[in-house]
Amino acid sequence: MTRLTGLRRALLPREPDPEEPSPTARIVEVPMTAVDRRRVRRRLLAPDGAELLLAFPTGTVLMPGRVLGETGGVSYVVAAAPEEVAAVSPRSLAEAARIAHAVGNLHRDFVEDGNVFLVLWDAPIELLLTRLGAAFTRETRPFHGRSSWEHEP
Repeated sequence: MTRLTGLRRALLPREPDPEEPSPTARIVEVPMTAVDRRRVRRRLLAPDGAELLLAFPTGTVLMPGRVLGETGGVSYVVAAAPEEVAAVSPRSLAEAARIAHAVGNLHRDFVEDGNVFLVLWDAPIELLLTRLGAAFTRETRPFHGRSSWEHEP
């Protein structure tokens, strides 16, 4: 492994409690897209310049709020990075149910975010929402759901 100039390498020596950072640690949020949160064995550059070496078990999903590790009084925590989403504004509960059912049939997460629902944007989602007559906009926002191939039933 080569050392990159000017970077600190954080080996993340202990397996942290995945839910709670140390109460005295400084928190550094590490933004990750839905796809990035599945890549659990890799090098990652944190916003503070530390190089994080991730080595979580296969199948681990790093959801926002998960502690990646702690070193030197710093807790590295997963944050949802902004990415392209369709922000859907159903006009009724019945319409919300129809849209959620159709999106779920494409094995996509349909995540509530304030007064809208978010789904990762791509051409098939745009076509589906247009065919359903749904009110939606294409936006760049943090997405807290899973990537398109990991939908949970």
